[in-house]
Amino acid sequence: MAASTTPPGSAEPSRPRMPASAPPKPTWDPREQSRQPPWLRPTIRIRLTLLYGGMFLIAGMLLLTIIYLLAAEALHEGSKLPFRILNANAQLTSDSCPGLTGTLPSGQFMERLEECTDAQRAVALDELLQRSLMALLGLAVAAFAFGYVMAGRVLSPLGRITRTARQVASSDLHKRIELEGPDDELKELSDTFDEMLDRLDRAFTAQQRFVANASHELRTPLAINRTLLEVQLSDPEASPELQQLGKTLLATNERSEQLVEGLLLLARSENEIIDRKPVDLAEVAGQAVEQVRVEAESKGIELRGVRQPAYVQGNGVLLERVALNLVQNAVRYNQRDDGWVAVGTEAVAGHAVLVVENTGPAVPAYEVDNLFEPFRRLRSDRTGSDKGVGLGLSIVRSVVRAHGGTVTAEPREEGGLVLRVVLPV
Repeated sequence: MAASTTPPGSAEPSRPRMPASAPPKPTWDPREQSRQPPWLRPTIRIRLTLLYGGMFLIAGMLLLTIIYLLAAEALHEGSKLPFRILNANAQLTSDSCPGLTGTLPSGQFMERLEECTDAQRAVALDELLQRSLMALLGLAVAAFAFGYVMAGRVLSPLGRITRTARQVASSDLHKRIELEGPDDELKELSDTFDEMLDRLDRAFTAQQRFVANASHELRTPLAINRTLLEVQLSDPEASPELQQLGKTLLATNERSEQLVEGLLLLARSENEIIDRKPVDLAEVAGQAVEQVRVEAESKGIELRGVRQPAYVQGNGVLLERVALNLVQNAVRYNQRDDGWVAVGTEAVAGHAVLVVENTGPAVPAYEVDNLFEPFRRLRSDRTGSDKGVGLGLSIVRSVVRAHGGTVTAEPREEGGLVLRVVLPV
């Protein structure tokens, strides 16, 4: 046995451990291997080239065959003699050449025969040209009709993609194209569109889940605060300073609740309404007017207007919120003396219209668009205002857009606004 070279009492030198490396990632992608080479893929370009090239070839062959048959018929007719010999005395007769009749000298006979042949040749060429043009016209009509049908078949997947996109635009994010057929450009487009819809569906689902969770998490502490403040205010032994502080905090808490409710409603109303039912705008507007009547009477504001029946397909709760926000804004942003608010509804040319008009301070034209933005008010009402949280018209615009309608505002010359909501019937 060979002696060990390691000195006694010394430990064997440890070998450095190599860090465990992760297993190599696979580089083979079955999707890439399953794809056909580019020159073998039945792309739309190749299919259209083969289709229209074959159609052109078939039309050319048909036209050539027709012209050949017409020319053969013309030659057959032209090869017949334009005259007949009646007897041994060389008595001639002709149906097509009146000059070749009777007995003619040889020179005159040859001259008239040449004239007759030229005339028959011209007639045959004219007839051949007319028939060829008629055949070309018929083939052109047939080619256009056949090409229209074949183009519709080739481009039919685009129609399916368009219909699916329209359904998705109606917030039906669960709809997919799932196009079947050859692996061409339209198949790639539909697959890419389906992948995009999957991501959008997941994003909107996460947003709805977040809105639901935020609704619960934000409402609960505010409700608890309101309950505690109301209990404290109900204590008869509370000092006046504590009572005043409790009322101030309760008003602040109520304002926060309104802000949370407005934000959540604004988030929920961004999508288009799927569950639609018949709703009468006149009834919705009437309920909104009744809800603000006490506030309007306390401020000396007259409520007026003619509300005719105007039915739409939509969500009654959200449409009532639209009318309530408009009427509340019209009452709160009004003049102190002799103010009025007119609320009217009507059906016009396939649309239902809600109009809210009021008196009030003059509104500059450049400020009108800003009124529909969240937390935006007129300059005189941006701070220290107890008229709202600045989400009323933003909620109105979101709900109206979700119903496929439009909302516009126009300043009145005497002051105030004319707000018009137009919804499809």
